[in-house]
Amino acid sequence: MRIITGQFSDSYLPIVDGVSLTISNYLSELNRTLGPSCAVVPAVPGYSDPPLPGTYRFLSLPLVGRPPYRLGLPQLDIPLHRALRSQRFDLLHAHTPFFAGSYALRLARRRGIPIIATFHSKYRDKLRNALPWTHLVEREVQQIVSFYASVDEVWVPTRAALQCLRDYGYRGAAEIVRHGIDFEAPGDRSGLRRRGGDLLRVDRGELVFLYVGEQAWEKNLAFLLQSLALLRRQGRRFKMAFVGGGYAAKPLRLMAAGLGLAEQTSFVGLLRDRDALSACYARADCFLFPSLYDTCGLVVKEAAAFGVPTVVLEASAAAEQIVDGVNGFVTERSVRSYAAKLAELLDHRDDLARAGEGARRTLCTSWTEAVREVKQRYLSLIDRFAGCRGSSAAAGPRSRQRIIKILH
Repeated sequence: MRIITGQFSDSYLPIVDGVSLTISNYLSELNRTLGPSCAVVPAVPGYSDPPLPGTYRFLSLPLVGRPPYRLGLPQLDIPLHRALRSQRFDLLHAHTPFFAGSYALRLARRRGIPIIATFHSKYRDKLRNALPWTHLVEREVQQIVSFYASVDEVWVPTRAALQCLRDYGYRGAAEIVRHGIDFEAPGDRSGLRRRGGDLLRVDRGELVFLYVGEQAWEKNLAFLLQSLALLRRQGRRFKMAFVGGGYAAKPLRLMAAGLGLAEQTSFVGLLRDRDALSACYARADCFLFPSLYDTCGLVVKEAAAFGVPTVVLEASAAAEQIVDGVNGFVTERSVRSYAAKLAELLDHRDDLARAGEGARRTLCTSWTEAVREVKQRYLSLIDRFAGCRGSSAAAGPRSRQRIIKILH
């Protein structure tokens, strides 16, 4: 059975983050195995999509204080409305509760087709950084909860993400649908390691800690630098490499210098070339990811593909599948504990190799495998929706939505 699906998001390429990677891999796998899948995403000045059908770009503006993210305005984009009139969809998938998600929800209800929404991020944290008034933040959070309560199926990538959504006030059904990765390390990584060393600007024999991702304060990067500064004051030798960009990139460099870490740290910037990023992972000895903000942490799995273990904080989403010392390392949420774990690993490098192999064996799921589950869930929802359509047609969209939720 071939179906046509639409992926709606306020964030997509050329921005490289967990949401855009999820969508791009959904598109690739679904187009190959299920049927045409379209992306409905913000336009980015100066960026052109590859010459492939099925990408609709809508009006967007720079998001103040959060480069390179954009504020999407699909509701105001008349050419988008005209273009989508002739585009058939069997199912829509919203990857945001904001403008693109609201647009997808209205489109699904107008056409009488099912819609799924994935909860990707801790939106309250983002809103607190953007809005100075608590009551406005909480009002927006309630709007987010209302959005997820209005769709036909809610997906989350981890148990931690589900708990976050529950903390916001959502009480409906939700399914854990895990993400995959698009990396597979070659048997001989020596060439990749040499290229990675050049990119990260580290010498051959140096032990390398690595962070890949958005450079944003909510990622707990101040905590990471403070832990590394404590390690340096103990006279430990290491190199720390940051790969990525974001609004905190410049102040992060200044903070590193202020803590006396200028010689121990390198900032590579954003790498859109996945082969170059592969080389960076391959050169790393240990991945550092102290984020309490992320609801998944795909980069932890990407590092694992190259046999690189990660040090995470307890009760974080990234720690959900990690067994301390077996396929990664888990510490308490204090600078002293995190630094102590890093010092221990510097003294026992064999532990890094063993945990790295454990991470490679247990944490790596390909996007082909992940989207196989997505495909089956899509087909199941379409079947359930079609089965209840007749009985709910006379009741109108809201009653039909309630019937669908009962079936879940």
